[in-house]
Amino acid sequence: MKYAEAVTFGTSGLNRAAELRGKSDALEAALAANAKVLAMWRGKPMVEGDPENGTVALAFRPADAPVFGRASEPPVLLGYDEDAGRLLFACDVSAWTPVDVDEDGVNAFLDPSVQVHPSEKDAGFRELRGLMTSLTRRDSELAATARAILTWHATHQFCAKCGAKSFLAMAGWQRDCPKCGGHHFPRTDPVVIMLITHGESVLVGRSPGWPDGMYSLLAGFVEPGETIEAAVRREVYEEAGIEVGAVDYLSSQPWPFPASLMFGCRGEAISTEINIDPEEIEDAKWVTKSQMLEVWAGNDPTMLPARKGAIAHFLLQHWLADTLS
Repeated sequence: MKYAEAVTFGTSGLNRAAELRGKSDALEAALAANAKVLAMWRGKPMVEGDPENGTVALAFRPADAPVFGRASEPPVLLGYDEDAGRLLFACDVSAWTPVDVDEDGVNAFLDPSVQVHPSEKDAGFRELRGLMTSLTRRDSELAATARAILTWHATHQFCAKCGAKSFLAMAGWQRDCPKCGGHHFPRTDPVVIMLITHGESVLVGRSPGWPDGMYSLLAGFVEPGETIEAAVRREVYEEAGIEVGAVDYLSSQPWPFPASLMFGCRGEAISTEINIDPEEIEDAKWVTKSQMLEVWAGNDPTMLPARKGAIAHFLLQHWLADTLS
């Protein structure tokens, strides 16, 4: 697809400096010198600016900044900033507890709350979903990488072989077990998301708990031993009872909620009668191009467009513009 790498969180050309991950002395020297570190609190990056006016940037700080005082593990290497000539890291500070934190807000689908560390004045922790269209391509890739890798560390603290407490290794891109010697590597879950069409109509659905009126493309996890194409056909049939014929790959998107890689595909429906599985989705329906254009324009009070920044929005936008190929 011509515009495949224009998706949010898509590649910005970040130099991940993988060759340095095993050089602990060089990394420690960089952290003591001019390296910068991004603080992450419960998956939320610390940012400066206001997303309402589109002036948001990741708030990197020196490694000895007070915001990192409660960090439980060393920083993770994100990459090398060629323009500034320095390494960039991320560090989980979730052990810090804000005063009067709103747990309902933090756990909401779209978290509107902002947490400000007492050592900071102009920067706060914001939910990445609400920031993703306001960040630069480089900042969005850095934030997505930081969120995914630090979430993995937070949820994989113990060795899957023997159960012993593991420790961070290879600049954060590995966890090692001191008891059995096992090595563990970051997890990425493959997910298919499908633009299923029949003539001039597209199949959309919604999951329970989504905001009222929100619809998106169907999606699901790829199972072991399964091709992307087979996963598309299986998931669409399981969720909506629609049979799919030809399937083409279009684009991919890292989706760090918590650690997916979305494979955007196009499929041709060979049946049209919808029969949803209520255990999978809440609703599904066919929407024509003319109807979707009205949704895009905000003229349909019953339906919201897919969220900007998500690959579903990207695929639907190009379907409407006839620029998929």
